[in-house]
Amino acid sequence: MWLFVDSHPYAPSDLHSIGIRRLTGALQFSKLKLNGFKSFVDPTDLVIADGLTGVVGPNGCGKSNLLEALRWVMGETRAKAMRGGGMEDVIFAGTASRPARNFAEVVLTIDNTDRLAPPGFNDQDTLEIVRRITRDAGSAYKANGKDVRAKDVQMLFADASTGAHSPALVRQGQISELINAKPKNRRRVLEEAAGISGLYQRRHEAELKLKGTEANLARVEDVIEQLASQLAQLARQARQAARYRTIGDDLRKAEGLLLYRRWKEADEAQAKTQAELTDRTKLAAQAEGGGTNLDQNPRSGRGEIATPA
Repeated sequence: MWLFVDSHPYAPSDLHSIGIRRLTGALQFSKLKLNGFKSFVDPTDLVIADGLTGVVGPNGCGKSNLLEALRWVMGETRAKAMRGGGMEDVIFAGTASRPARNFAEVVLTIDNTDRLAPPGFNDQDTLEIVRRITRDAGSAYKANGKDVRAKDVQMLFADASTGAHSPALVRQGQISELINAKPKNRRRVLEEAAGISGLYQRRHEAELKLKGTEANLARVEDVIEQLASQLAQLARQARQAARYRTIGDDLRKAEGLLLYRRWKEADEAQAKTQAELTDRTKLAAQAEGGGTNLDQNPRSGRGEIATPA
């Protein structure tokens, strides 16, 4: 756990201060580097040593920007928490003597010698979290040089019982707010002290996934009903197609039998006609043969003609 106090109560009246204290048995922050973040236009390193590290200075020197830089690199997504109208307001806007920057970058170095980092980030002695924002391009995160999601960084610190919304980051006036806070808000402080805030974060993520799964199941049921209706329609069309195919086969068979019967009847009629033609041809030939014989024998029958004396 960390204790990060903005506006230390023991600072002189004309000065204000912030205090950072490293607590044993927790994730150990060792350095905070800012480049182009708000008033820190030049690369600036804040080394966080064992015990209590204090930064003292007058109003407007950028003490609160250190607290905001720590929140920002741990995954803060609310521009209002950065005292700006948009997240790009954290980029140095320029002055009369210094031009504006196109990007802002904060690097948080974590001493992981004791291997207290959550799984997935616990393979090296030093863990370096980088958040960089570029104008018109948005934010990008890296962990030890590898691109990661904002959600991964947020879960990293949640599992370590800290984060951008951690009660351990105490801003000016927050002590009185905690004293007058509702039991639910005090419970967050106790949960973080017990080291179970990451479990609640994961439970929240699991609940969101569960709700998404339930919504998907409801959608699947709607799709199943729609597909069942389409299936019934397709089954009816399939039965109609099968019936059409059966009727078509029967119709082709009937047409084939009809054509065969007509051909058979025509063939029989042709054979009968051919037989009749043959018989009549024979009769005609016989008739012609009888007439020829009568002409060749004039003496026979009534064909004789008497010659006058």
